[in-house]
This record gives sequence, structure tokens and C-alpha cells, in this order.
Amino acid sequence: MKPILSLEGVSRIHGSGRTKVDALIDVTLHLEPGEMVAIMGPSGSGKSTLLSLAGGLDAPTTGRVLIDGVDLASLGGTELAAMRRRRLGYVFQQFNLIESLTAAENVSLPLELDGVPVRAARVAAGQALERVGIESLADRFPDELSGGEQQRVAIARATVGERTFLLADEPTGALDSMTGEAVLRLLRGHADAGGSGLLVTHDARYAAWADRVVFLRDGRVAGQTERPPAAESLLRGPGSR
Repeated sequence: MKPILSLEGVSRIHGSGRTKVDALIDVTLHLEPGEMVAIMGPSGSGKSTLLSLAGGLDAPTTGRVLIDGVDLASLGGTELAAMRRRRLGYVFQQFNLIESLTAAENVSLPLELDGVPVRAARVAAGQALERVGIESLADRFPDELSGGEQQRVAIARATVGERTFLLADEPTGALDSMTGEAVLRLLRGHADAGGSGLLVTHDARYAAWADRVVFLRDGRVAGQTERPPAAESLLRGPGSR
């Protein structure tokens, strides 16, 4: 099975001379379809840099980043932007919703910007909101939603259309623990349905939802661990996969 994401010997250097910073050093990582991987490490370990490279928001100094087998360095600016719009979804700690748009309009916006007719985009948005359990809130504006509801809208926006690869940067940071677990359950369900996710978190409780946890320190992979099979039923609950 072809990996959704491959980082092959990736390094990212900022500056030079006395200002040189080795943000990432020779990192290799593969993410398979249906897999959720958590990235952990102390501040300055390279977590955000890795996420930016994986999402095509930055380019490595050395090494290769491939999505669906395509080397991002081989794409022009327009092609890269199209891949980000169509294949990748981003979920951040700050919800980044447009306050003047309803939940449905926020979710449909990426499709409309990509040229999808408004009617078709709104149908897809409704389906995405239904998947995260808030289809009844489609006409609400962000300031009429709780923090957890806003994050669900953000997840719906990240998964609308054909986007199956999610990049989540501390998506529970602005939420209480109970709401945070509900959000992680949605991200876990996305992977179980065949999507993939790369999650940056500092909280081991949330990292435990992932299939693997990769630890970074000083820009290098310091180790990784897989979740014990016995944890499956505890995390996903009765009747789940």
C-alpha cells in the first residue's frame, strides 16, 4: 500500500553562520492510509516545522516530502496549492473560522474557492457537518457556537470533499478535557474510515488515540512507540472498530 505521506531524510535549516538553526535533522517518516500518527516533543523540538513540511507549507533544505507518491518539490506553485486544497485538511488550536459566515458557509468555502458550484459545495458541507454530528447547527455563526462546536466545524471544513489527509496542530489546546476527547474521537474516526492524520500534541492523553507516537528532540526523531492493541477498546468504546 502506497503511503499517504513520506518524509525521506528530511532536514530543514533556517539561517546561516551564527544564526543557523537546525529545525529538523534527517527525519524519515511514513504515514499509511487509515493511520493516525501523533508527534510529541518539547518546545523547539521541530514539531511545527515537521507539520509545515508535511503540509507543503514549507520546503525541506534536504530530503524529500511525498504525498501519494508525488514529490512536492516537483510541483509548481499552482499545482502545490491545488494539492493542498484538494487532498489536505488543516485543524489548528485556533479555529480560524470566518465570523461573518455560517457554519455551512465556512465548511463549503474551500470547495467554492476551488471552483465547485455553490449548490454542490453546500451539499458536501452538509454531509461533512453531519459526519461530525452538528448538521443541525449549519446556519449558526461562529459566535453562536461553543468552542467544541467550532472545532467540529473546523474538522468538517478540513475533511469536506475528497480531502483525506488531516494535519492537526494542538487541536484541543483551547478546549476542556472532555471536549478535547470528543474532538480526538472524531479524528480517530476519520482514520478508521480510511483517512490519515498527523497530530501534533503535548498531551499524552490525546497522543494515546494515535496508532503511533513519534518523539522529536532537537530536530531529530528520538524514538517512537505503537499503541498496545489492548488500548483499542478502551479508547474507542463498545461497538467501535
